[in-house]
Amino acid sequence: MKDNTISAENKPDLMGSRQRVLAALNHREVDRVPVDLGGTHCSGAHVSVITQLRKALGLAKRDERVKVIDIYQMLGEVSPDLIEALQLDIVMLPARRNMFGFENAGWEKWRTFDGTDVLVPGKFNTKPEPNGDILQYPQGDTSSPASGRMPKGGFYFDAIVRQGPIDDSNLNPEDNLEEFTILGEDDLKHYEKHADDLHKNTNLAIVAGFPGTAFGDIALVPAPFLKHPKGIRDIEEWYISTITRRNYIKEVFARQAEIAVENLKLAFQAVGDKIHIVWMDGSDLSSQNSLFCSPDGYRELYLPYAKKVNDWIHANTKWKTIKHCCGGCEPLIEGFIEAGYDVLNPVQCSVAGMQPQHLVDKFGDRIVFWGGGVDTQQTLPFGTPDEVAGQVRERVKIFSQKNGFIFNAIHNIQCGTPVENVLAMFRAIGRKV
Repeated sequence: MKDNTISAENKPDLMGSRQRVLAALNHREVDRVPVDLGGTHCSGAHVSVITQLRKALGLAKRDERVKVIDIYQMLGEVSPDLIEALQLDIVMLPARRNMFGFENAGWEKWRTFDGTDVLVPGKFNTKPEPNGDILQYPQGDTSSPASGRMPKGGFYFDAIVRQGPIDDSNLNPEDNLEEFTILGEDDLKHYEKHADDLHKNTNLAIVAGFPGTAFGDIALVPAPFLKHPKGIRDIEEWYISTITRRNYIKEVFARQAEIAVENLKLAFQAVGDKIHIVWMDGSDLSSQNSLFCSPDGYRELYLPYAKKVNDWIHANTKWKTIKHCCGGCEPLIEGFIEAGYDVLNPVQCSVAGMQPQHLVDKFGDRIVFWGGGVDTQQTLPFGTPDEVAGQVRERVKIFSQKNGFIFNAIHNIQCGTPVENVLAMFRAIGRKV
């Protein structure tokens, strides 16, 4: 009898990108490991890296400027020609507004502090302060207090905390729900248009994100998109409140979960199964050395609300869901699985408890690992190309053991990373670049 088994060492490129990603998400065998760059806001690269990568691959046109599609993290656009050159498998459904609450439109020229010529949205403030800092304003309204700061010589924006005095006797959960509103007609038309375009005109797996699904995402707490945020908006105060004001936080999460489900219903009516993955939650619940909450604390404070939202998705759609958590989150992964998340990102292997083989052995048949491909704190920015390639090959071998792995670097590729190392990363996963 003829053996039709595909050799693990030399598989032909039999699958399309969408088929490949969906197979990996369902722990099925793939012809090659699916690869992501820029499919989410935590798997892209700084605009300077994208600019250098395009030049190295011969894609850059004369006087070309890459668009900054996430100005908070200064991520560069991964355009279709770069997706094709790198044989990427995933694309992001663009949001209508950025982290500062204005649209990515009306592009203007700007130069970053590292000397990269880029394009930024029209409402991006390019006028430096007297000390050289660049400030950003909520919804681009310079008459409002600034909500983001890039220090002179910096690479990214830091949220400016605009916390007013807290009166515990008058705390109102609605104040921490101001940003979680029901999707309007303009937003739904935006999702519908872009989902239809990407589904028809690419064979890529499509990742989307919808308002309300991220419980306690610390990037959202200062609300850089709101002109005058109310409620608990200081980062330290928020983490303290998860202990000292737990009932208040539960009230916020309970109402937020209701809004999230309503938004998901509306989004599904708009895009159906033209999208494949939902970026649900960017809440970092662990650091490099410790946890921000215990496993029992996660089950009490976060799991019930996350499960409600995940359960609706799995009962009504074919979508898979991503939970993002940096740091040493190994003690929490069992809870993430109970909450119904299908995918964990970014898989920070350099911290305690996150050794690749251990993760695969303990969780690899129950959750998909999206990330972990190479360390972006040490190896990718500071190693040699050979060291990068070696780590990439080792990680791919380990994480692919149970057919639930999507390759990307651990979080976004940072400014200053040598392009030679980025190319070595792609070569190690079989790209002819």
